[in-house]
Amino acid sequence: MENVLLQAIERLETVLLTETRALKSGAALDLAQMAGRKNQSLLEMSRLSRSITREQLSLPARARLDALKANLGENQRVLSLHVAASRDLSELISESIRQAESDGTYDSSRPREGRSA
Repeated sequence: MENVLLQAIERLETVLLTETRALKSGAALDLAQMAGRKNQSLLEMSRLSRSITREQLSLPARARLDALKANLGENQRVLSLHVAASRDLSELISESIRQAESDGTYDSSRPREGRSA
């Protein structure tokens, strides 16, 4: 059973490292495909975790789980940065669109024609 778990950890780590490296480098990435692969791996890990406890694992297997936990944390950190950057970018774009569509009628910071400031 431990060998099956180690193989599942290897697959999940590969997915996580691929995604994390791509996000850090700005490489093109199919996020939907990555999410699907992570979901599949996490489902597999969840099923395996029901049949084995951490105490039943060897020290090397426990170390692999700890490394996986660190990889998950790094992946989450990098994804959070990208989500925040995407949010900031969408806010900038939305504000630019609002300003481009506005004729300034309701903008109190600019005097309207025919009125002195």
